[in-house]
Amino acid sequence: MICGMANKSLRILVSGDVEGNFDQLYSRISSIQKKSGAFDLLLCVGDFFGNSCNEGWQEYVSGSKKVPIPTLILGPNKSEHFSYYKGSEGSDLCSNVTYLGMRGNFTGSSGLQLAYLSGVEGSENKGDKCHFTSDDVKSLIDPIKDDTKFKGVDILITSQWPKNVEKYGTTLEDFDTSSCGSEALAQLALHLRPRYYFCGLEDVHYERNPYRNHKVLAEKERHVTRFIALAKVGNRNKKKYLYAFNIVPMSNLDPVELANQPPDVTECPFKLVSLTSTQQLAEEDKPSQFFYDMKSQKRMSQNEGNNGAQKKKRPPPQPTGPCWFCLGSPQVEKHLVVSVGEQTYLALAKGGLVPDHVLILPIGHYQSTVMASSEVIEEIDNYPFQYFLTNYRYKNALKKCFKKQGKAVVFFERNYKTQHLQIQVVPVPSESVPELKESFLQEAESESLELSEIPLHSDIKQIISVGVPYFYAELPKGEKLLHKISKQFPLQFGRSVLAGSAILNMPERVDWKACSMSQEQEKETAREFKDTFKPFDFNM
Repeated sequence: MICGMANKSLRILVSGDVEGNFDQLYSRISSIQKKSGAFDLLLCVGDFFGNSCNEGWQEYVSGSKKVPIPTLILGPNKSEHFSYYKGSEGSDLCSNVTYLGMRGNFTGSSGLQLAYLSGVEGSENKGDKCHFTSDDVKSLIDPIKDDTKFKGVDILITSQWPKNVEKYGTTLEDFDTSSCGSEALAQLALHLRPRYYFCGLEDVHYERNPYRNHKVLAEKERHVTRFIALAKVGNRNKKKYLYAFNIVPMSNLDPVELANQPPDVTECPFKLVSLTSTQQLAEEDKPSQFFYDMKSQKRMSQNEGNNGAQKKKRPPPQPTGPCWFCLGSPQVEKHLVVSVGEQTYLALAKGGLVPDHVLILPIGHYQSTVMASSEVIEEIDNYPFQYFLTNYRYKNALKKCFKKQGKAVVFFERNYKTQHLQIQVVPVPSESVPELKESFLQEAESESLELSEIPLHSDIKQIISVGVPYFYAELPKGEKLLHKISKQFPLQFGRSVLAGSAILNMPERVDWKACSMSQEQEKETAREFKDTFKPFDFNM
């Protein structure tokens, strides 16, 4: 079915749910081929047959109507469609239309590698003609999971979506894969590493920005995955249901070209879990959310005061001993607190480099960004491309606040000889921005430290293992710098860079103890910053 010469670029079409609209689909494809030339293959995801509009199918079966392109389809997702399929091993349904079977992974004569899994995930791990189980997924993973020569597949097609594919990616408005997505398919994509992954069923068109299939700094670069979900053929809202692309099989590509990283690549949205524990994973309770009453200095549940009704929620983690930064701790200098969210808070830095040097800190006890919960991270940071959330993240709010003052901002974290996550926020003159990266690199070189620049859309939770100390900085132009600490590390490294002559030119303020103020001065400085930040504070 799939043929071609070595190194030939194959022209492929992919369709969303056809739902029996055969004439509309094939008429559209005939028109495309008339204008643009022949395509090698059509892949169909989702429901190929409909519930009530399959009358025209017999005309294709009889040959009175011709299918204009070799077509590969997945199996049924509903019991109503069983009668159109012959067995579970795959077969020709008519001339030029082939049912692939329940699952499989094969390589065509062109070298193109196609993996497929039909149906939707069965409840309680029960399978039938339209439901797959974890055993079906394992049958595709097990042959390659320990194969060191396995690179990945060119294309993966399923009908159902993988769970959480939108994480780190372009925004999916009014749609959430936590309810319709499959964790088993997420694991399948994680192991098979497809260059393209297509699915359907939800009548949603979604082209996610590419995600990487390797760990930054820890593994050799691999090819990226492009995930595309397609809408239904003939949908009323004219959402895209047909996708065209050219592909040279990976077996015929130069490894360097294959591993090329596009500028908008993100971290992989999936994490490795045991397929036998996917249901348990989905049912894990989410951590509690709390807010802090600035007037009464009392930490309260989000549901408190709602007619006395409270949901039982797991409290945030607590330190084993005294902590100066847990907001509920008596050791916290509360006059320095300037803003409190549900998971995190903002406080004036004690002995700050500049008067508006502040800290972003979690309310509960987390040692580092790597150890922090997803809820904490989401309130601190902006996932790339999550535009609709950007007004509700501290980093974004601070950037806007300082930009209005003609300043840029540097964020850095030292997870070394600290017990509570502290993200240092230091505004710098905008004219110093071009010097920042080189200043950090020069300071690192002088200290014999290896400071690496990591990709723009990287997530250090995917790069650094829990328990590994590190220094991490985010610069105004988007650069991200990371150092894994293996021996000694200068505690004032970040301050030393920013206090240098190229940036703030205040070397006398490198040591925070030399910048101490009286409590009254601290209170006044905190009040001034709170007033300045108020228009940007999403908690007001």
